Amino acid sequence: MAIATKRPATGRRPATDRSRRPAPRLPVLAAAAIALAAALPALAQEQQQQAEEPAAVVEMTDLLAFEPETVTVTAGETVEWRNVSEVRHTVTADPAEAAYSGSAHLPEGAEPFDSGFVEPGDSWQHTFEVPGTYDYFCIPHEATGMRGTVVVEEAQ
Repeated sequence: MAIATKRPATGRRPATDRSRRPAPRLPVLAAAAIALAAALPALAQEQQQQAEEPAAVVEMTDLLAFEPETVTVTAGETVEWRNVSEVRHTVTADPAEAAYSGSAHLPEGAEPFDSGFVEPGDSWQHTFEVPGTYDYFCIPHEATGMRGTVVVEEAQ
């Protein structure tokens, strides 16, 4: 049995309803390609920074100490602090935050820094641009003597 379809008197197929046709995808794909191309350099730079090892690693321990207590890097290099303890710590080089006058010292022209709380198992990094000696401390453990030093040498 054949199924009959209604055709207009002209014998032609009915025109398709253009509102049901999918929108052209070329402009959308082109816009997506442009956005991706614009984002690639930033993504590549971020991956490169993540892939680079820090110049020095300092562990924050359960003994309420920075290990090693002193590290030396070159201007432009990064130090990473890793919290390997069971409690949270900070890495603070801001004399305004120190309860004791000897806890924090910065070279002239350097900006103070504070990691905020670094939770157990987390890490925090800081890149040093200004040569000199940075004395820093852990805010909750300053009274116990949890202090460290970063010596930043001039780049050659």
